[in-house]
Amino acid sequence: MLIDMHLHERTCSTDSFLSLEEIVAIAKARGLDAVCITDHDSMGLRDYAAEYSKKTDFPIFVGVEFFSLQGDITAWGIDSFPDHRIDAQPFIDQVNAAGGFCVSCHPFRNNNRGLEDNLRRVSGLHGVEVLNGSTSLEANRTALRYCRELGLKPIGASDAHVTKQVGKYVTWLPEKVFTLEDFVAQLHSRPTRPAIWNGSGYDVVDEF
Repeated sequence: MLIDMHLHERTCSTDSFLSLEEIVAIAKARGLDAVCITDHDSMGLRDYAAEYSKKTDFPIFVGVEFFSLQGDITAWGIDSFPDHRIDAQPFIDQVNAAGGFCVSCHPFRNNNRGLEDNLRRVSGLHGVEVLNGSTSLEANRTALRYCRELGLKPIGASDAHVTKQVGKYVTWLPEKVFTLEDFVAQLHSRPTRPAIWNGSGYDVVDEF
């Protein structure tokens, strides 16, 4: 299974130019099996995404990109999240208490929105975006080093806000899933690997 785990849709992420219809069309054209919508501090697209997923017979998993006081964390499998910025640790604890899955996104991007060395100070994270489509290769490689050091799962994601970025980097999972519950369960129980769009398909990689 190939899935883009970090996408922003314009309804709830005001910095995005992408509609859900565009996201799904591009994802299908690139051979992806599912997408995730992780809007900034919002899960407001859940109902519409569920309807559109059923209409198109294409899995759409809605999570959130929560801006903690230490940096951005994407999460799935939670029903709610804090309505204001809090420390990363209590948010991670909330995700774990719900049985969810959380990822440090773009931890070393130079925009003061990544966990950076706080990766070593928090506990309970499950994954790290080692390939983020809006982050430099050098910063992504630093994320990969930390991911391996901490024994977390490597995640690939486009972080797309415009059409040309959709599916740039994605995550490989061993089995296809069709529900959010099964997606979260597989993230917890099975290996993940990042993958890179090469212009005609995806290269699943361990190094880059």
